[in-house]
Formats: sequence, C-alpha cells, structure tokens
Amino acid sequence: MFTTPQGRPIDPTNLTRRFRRLLHNAELQTIRFHDLRHSTATLLLEQGADLVVIKELLGHAHIGVTAGVYAHVRLRLQRQAIDTLGSILSPTDDPDDPPTAAVVR
Repeated sequence: MFTTPQGRPIDPTNLTRRFRRLLHNAELQTIRFHDLRHSTATLLLEQGADLVVIKELLGHAHIGVTAGVYAHVRLRLQRQAIDTLGSILSPTDDPDDPPTAAVVR
C-alpha cells in the first residue's frame, strides 16, 4: 500500500500519473505499475527462485495460479535447460577434441 505524506491511501489515478511521469523523465518505455509485479516474478523465476517462494511473495492463494500465470517463463527455462544438455551431450566435429561427456554403462 502506498500512502500520501498524510498517511492516506494514494488514489490509483494519481499513482498511475506519477509513475508515468517518472518513466517519461527517465526515458523508459511506458508500462503499467502492475507490470512491475509481473517483471519481478519473471526475474525471480529466471534466477532460479522456487515457485512456492514466488507464490508467497505475490500473495497468490494457490500455487496453480502462480504456475499458470508464469508457465511461459517456465517453458522457456525448460527449453534452455534442454538445449544446454543437448550441447553438452552432442558429439564434437573435431575428433581431436576431448569428449565433453562420458557414457557410463
């Protein structure tokens, strides 16, 4: 909750107006104030924060809400992990290069 200097809640219209002015003065792209919440959660996910922790920070009642809203981020991170694994396990083109992985049987 954001308050005025007198301790009263800031009117949402005034908050939006001030936020847009700050973005404009900083020469940043115009976004909604609520987008800061989404960006924070996305950055936390990308840095490996646990989904349960993000759920609690956002105040979601159920983990399914958090998982659903940020599914696109999780899918992108899964693709990156698979690509990383694929690059580690793929054979090298140069036979003189040492192996990057060994098969254990």
